[in-house]
Amino acid sequence: MVSSEHGGERPDGVADYSGPAGGWGALRAVARAVRDQMGASTDTRALLQMNQPDGFDCPGCAWPDPKHASSFEFCENGAKAVTWEATAKRVDPDFFAQHTVSELWNWSDHALEDAGRLTHPLRYDAASDRFLPLTYDEAFARIGAVMRSLDHPDEAEFYTSGRASNEAAFLYQLYAREFGTNNFPDCSNMCHEATSVGLPMAIGVGKGTVTLDDFDECDAIFCIGHNPGTNHPRMLSTLRDASRRGVPIVVANPMRERGLERFKSPQHPTEMLLPRDTALASAYHLVKVGGDAAMLKGMMKRLFERDVLDHAFIAAETTGFDALTADIEATGWGEIERRSGLTRAAIESMADTYAAAERVIICYGMGITQHRHGTENVQQIANLLLLRGNIGKPGAGICPLRGHSNVQGDRTVGITEIPKEDLLQRLDTAFGIDSPRKHGHNAVETLAAMREGKSRTFIGLGGNFAVAMPDPDVCYDAFRKLDLSVQIVTKFNRTCLLIAKQDTIVLPCLGRTEQDVQETGPQSVTVEDSMSMVHASRGKLKPVAEDMMSEPAIIARMARETKPASPIDWEGMVADYDRIRDKIEQVFPEFFDFNARIRQPGGFRLHIGPSFREWGTEDKKAHFLVHPTTDEDDGRNDTSLTLTSIRSHDQYNTTIYGLNDRYRGITGRRDVIFANADDMAALGLAHGDRVDLIAGHRVLAGQTLVAHPIAQGSLAAYYPECNGLMAFDDYDGRSGTPAYKSVPVRLRKAA
Repeated sequence: MVSSEHGGERPDGVADYSGPAGGWGALRAVARAVRDQMGASTDTRALLQMNQPDGFDCPGCAWPDPKHASSFEFCENGAKAVTWEATAKRVDPDFFAQHTVSELWNWSDHALEDAGRLTHPLRYDAASDRFLPLTYDEAFARIGAVMRSLDHPDEAEFYTSGRASNEAAFLYQLYAREFGTNNFPDCSNMCHEATSVGLPMAIGVGKGTVTLDDFDECDAIFCIGHNPGTNHPRMLSTLRDASRRGVPIVVANPMRERGLERFKSPQHPTEMLLPRDTALASAYHLVKVGGDAAMLKGMMKRLFERDVLDHAFIAAETTGFDALTADIEATGWGEIERRSGLTRAAIESMADTYAAAERVIICYGMGITQHRHGTENVQQIANLLLLRGNIGKPGAGICPLRGHSNVQGDRTVGITEIPKEDLLQRLDTAFGIDSPRKHGHNAVETLAAMREGKSRTFIGLGGNFAVAMPDPDVCYDAFRKLDLSVQIVTKFNRTCLLIAKQDTIVLPCLGRTEQDVQETGPQSVTVEDSMSMVHASRGKLKPVAEDMMSEPAIIARMARETKPASPIDWEGMVADYDRIRDKIEQVFPEFFDFNARIRQPGGFRLHIGPSFREWGTEDKKAHFLVHPTTDEDDGRNDTSLTLTSIRSHDQYNTTIYGLNDRYRGITGRRDVIFANADDMAALGLAHGDRVDLIAGHRVLAGQTLVAHPIAQGSLAAYYPECNGLMAFDDYDGRSGTPAYKSVPVRLRKAA
């Protein structure tokens, strides 16, 4: 223990980080990841093929590629994602001969995935408490038998991770709908469902309206509720370029994050040799956790008071303005300040910067969506942009920052529990099937159905569903009630260890970095980024096992075994992925000339109507939407603290690459709670104290308190460790998104 600037002793593994985002620290981290995972393997050349026109798409975030990618168009966390997948470590039958399931359950989530890549299909054997190898054919026969034995198709759940390609996701939704269900819990339900639900009501499409080029033309950028340094690091280069041309970057975030403050680009050698870095945020406001709606209303109130609205745009393009005006006028500054945690002067300064710019982009992440009122938060951002006509013109628009690299594309090609009739009609025509019309389960509804015994099978196309969802005790118990659990993954994770009553099967698949060779030769897949750009991805590395199957091939075989007499040419589509894309084009007309357009460097952008002021709403107008509430604390005691979940810098979603969080000064541990120093003092606590975090009857015990620049009344802890504090039925009623980022809690000193 050493002394700390916060007073008292500094806990082991807690220090102050003074460097910029990126910089030499990023290069050292990449070198360590390559050394630890890939060793002396020649496969390190994979890093040079990432995000290149003839290479593979980064398996990490969904930030778009620049038109002219450099030879090193990747970031630190993208490099970690590649080394994690292209690791030289293997989890083979010998591994499972040495370790029982009971033993593996006590491993950390990091250790489970760090063991390496899976090489063989596996089935749990109760007699030995081990996973034993079996052939793919044997696995598919078992899966098909259980699926055919279900009393009703709605007893099956089909989960999708955002890493699945468009081709895999399209075949997956076709498999489920031919089987007879729309049960599609997917990772969108846990992150940006508030965007998918909220924006169509406002502007007619559930996607962002900007392109990467718009960042070159904007006059101001607002970053609300996101942390690019960790979650989408390639965005830092875009913010750097904007800052260098004098564009104000206004940040509203509960915590100070180095990735929004300063950046030194590791991809610019000259910059790396200079002593200075690039300042990003021109203003940084610590909005209280859950106070975003109040802040946004305050900004709008200032615009109304100054009458700096685009009245011509409002009259010609929108509806609902009078109702919004009445709501904003009825909202007092006292309420806005109390609930946002910001002063009136701070909010007015944000609004004045917004009003001074002709072209504004607002970027937001899960700090906006993962709340009880996440859908309303998204719609308030749309309201703010519409007031000055900042949607549908160059250099302006709304920019939701998606997580995994194809989470948006999966939804585009049909992964949705609430499909529209026109989609189902085109699907039925293209394949000669009769799709179900009944809406299916989202992630929360899936967990409830499993818990109640109404769902008997769960097929996971990637991901780590049981760890990603809140309330692990409920989730784990629900999995153990299933008849069949199938996990299609590249690495072993905790969800694989949840043993179903009849069969638990793990199917390894090709990773995005690996060659996918089918009957007609090497194949490519496609992905859609956060800005609706669709491009090809082609792996170049040798697969980890000779007979390793791709996700499309696995889905097709499961479908054939489930419905042997299916009229769908599953085998023909898998033989040549161009045939899958031909069918995607037939079902989704916006993919016209699909195969031709993805063969162009950089791919193509899907048509986003609001980018051209074509509103996809029923009345063809953009809608101002009114929400009287201003934050997350409905019915709460205002003196309670509110916890937000966060990811470390050594992490992507539930995948934990290591135990460090460099930008926040944490090394070798994840058992910390970030808190405001004044809140700590008011509770008689100090930096370094061991504390318990309490939410109702749930307790996260023995955490170390760390003083950090965070809004008063707010706390932060690592996800998924803090998921045990969250009830699975605490979610946004409109989108079904769990409230990961607004959990009412108490602190007490640990015994």
